[in-house]
Amino acid sequence: MSGVELLKMALGILALFLSLTIVVLSLTWLERKSLGRIQMRMGPMRVGPYGLLQAVADAVKLVAKEDIMPGLVNRPLYWFAPLAVFIPSFLVWVTIPVARDVVVRNMDMGLFYIIAFSVLSIVGLVTAGWSSANKYAIMGGFRAAGQLVSYEIPIIMAVLGVAILAQSMNLVAVVEKQATVPYIFIQPLGMLLFLLAGLAEVGRTPFDIHPAESEVVGGPFIEYSGAHWAVFFLAEYINTFVIAALMVLLFLGGWLFPGLPGDVAAVGVVVFGVKTYLMVMVIFWLRGTFPRLRIDQLMSLGWKLLVPLSFINVVVMAVYLFYGWPSWSLTLMSVALIAVTFWGIGVRM
Repeated sequence: MSGVELLKMALGILALFLSLTIVVLSLTWLERKSLGRIQMRMGPMRVGPYGLLQAVADAVKLVAKEDIMPGLVNRPLYWFAPLAVFIPSFLVWVTIPVARDVVVRNMDMGLFYIIAFSVLSIVGLVTAGWSSANKYAIMGGFRAAGQLVSYEIPIIMAVLGVAILAQSMNLVAVVEKQATVPYIFIQPLGMLLFLLAGLAEVGRTPFDIHPAESEVVGGPFIEYSGAHWAVFFLAEYINTFVIAALMVLLFLGGWLFPGLPGDVAAVGVVVFGVKTYLMVMVIFWLRGTFPRLRIDQLMSLGWKLLVPLSFINVVVMAVYLFYGWPSWSLTLMSVALIAVTFWGIGVRM
């Protein structure tokens, strides 16, 4: 690789970091306003017009806040844990395209790269709990490990279903395959599996079982403060945006929209951004609507429902492709599986 190419890649990574920082600030403001409206409140209104500078004020406060560290912590692991959570969440954006030609590096095995790096954050969460010398932090770290390992299976199988359907693991190729019909209309079961498993991966409500304040007082982050806690906070919101972006790319046509030129970078970025923020709003809406699951309910949902459904989804996809059935048949089978699942849940409850 030449020096010019290395310089371009370095500039691209720097621009990506700055963009993600702005995205995180916007997401914190948007979440507070959304939850405020759901709870019949105004949300942030004091700092800046409509509270737009509240997230900036909070970021300055966290960076300037005194960083208190307990005396019994394992210092090397304590410092390493936030980076182990943040770096994988940042690196997955290297191969996520926001338009056809707007990507740091387009990879033929992009989906494999994203899945491989996203699972590494488990190491950081367990390390944070173990190194904090706090029993609640250790419990939260073990909860995080159990939850993330369990829900990795359905999210990987949902991605595998899309790769089978598109016959490619290149995200640009997956989006181009949806030029006529987005995959949400062909594979609604896959979209549902990815949404639920993705929320569990990020630890968002109703799957926020490892930082549960009412049970483990904040989970693996309990002994972190100031800038180090802010790194965990930054990684959580980047991962939330990653899940929303992947849903857009895998199931909602990415930067493509009927009547708009998909090969124009500016148009593609705007379409992709609007779709992604709409999916983020859905995630915030779920947080403001559903209560937190108990740990036994969360594990049962993963192993007894989502894991079997994800394997059934892949088998159905394989049968559909092997026999060359029309696409509407796959839609009917996915809708039928969703209907049977909800019927079974209703009968059981």
